[in-house]
Amino acid sequence: MNDVYEAELVVARREFAADGVLALTLRHPLGEQLPTWEPGAHIDVVLGPELERQYSLCGDPADRTAWRIAVLREPDGRWGSPRPKAGGGSAHVHEQVGQGHKVRVRGPRNHFRLEPASRYVFVAGGIGITPILPMLAAAEAAGAAWTLLYGGRTRQSMAFTEELGPYGERVTVAPQDESGLLDLASVLDDLPTGTLVYCCGPGPLLDAVEARCPSEVLRVERFQAKEQPVGEDGEFDVELAQSGLTLTVAPGVSVLDTVRAAGIEVLFSCTEGTCGTCETDVLDGTPDHRDSVLTREEQESGETMMICVSRCRGKRLVLDL
Repeated sequence: MNDVYEAELVVARREFAADGVLALTLRHPLGEQLPTWEPGAHIDVVLGPELERQYSLCGDPADRTAWRIAVLREPDGRWGSPRPKAGGGSAHVHEQVGQGHKVRVRGPRNHFRLEPASRYVFVAGGIGITPILPMLAAAEAAGAAWTLLYGGRTRQSMAFTEELGPYGERVTVAPQDESGLLDLASVLDDLPTGTLVYCCGPGPLLDAVEARCPSEVLRVERFQAKEQPVGEDGEFDVELAQSGLTLTVAPGVSVLDTVRAAGIEVLFSCTEGTCGTCETDVLDGTPDHRDSVLTREEQESGETMMICVSRCRGKRLVLDL
């Protein structure tokens, strides 16, 4: 699960896509082609020791020469543990990453893939437009019917609205200071058969969409961890099939921390169950899923787990590590 592309890319273009939203175009310094990706994919941007962030790719998947990301400046954003300073990763990007600078990236990864459908309803809130943007072009190319409901605090804070203009009436731009809260009922009630709903944005928006939309047609991506029901936090064993080790995961200690303490290298980033970086194959045992990445069906299959937050339903797991 962790065999991914990693390289230092150059910031070839730096521009503001909206108030507080910085768009960066990244290219390989030697002009090499970048890995292919599909709508919904994100990359890890390594900003420093213990400071990594995930940003959705929002450019053209057919362009192998460049990746585009957009970064919303969040003054109260978090630094990577153990660095609890105000400003966080977004402030670092806005203040320290200039045109011509190099940044280390990993990826792409995708837990928000655009599945084939005859009709789509897209709902985006704020910076949540970034993974949706290439989905619109893909849906258009596939000949699918689709609509987009896009909300934000103000029109000036909503990124890429100019790129949405050519789509005409299929796009509804609804700033909160002009229109109030998004009218979800207008797009989610009485969905035609064959419709898939894709939503990305702040937690309250995703919660509202989940409350109104059948889970089997809904696909969401969260930037913050979803509140999880309290589960068992007891001790259990984890067997590492590749390493030949059996480790005991203590109460209050994550599988990730236990594995790393044993000297096993594993990629990780958010430690909150939102980015998917630490996804690991489960060979035996039943995970207690506490992530905000996998769909309900994927969690029920028990084939993989996010070892930064998820635990074990029972006394033993066998992982492909």
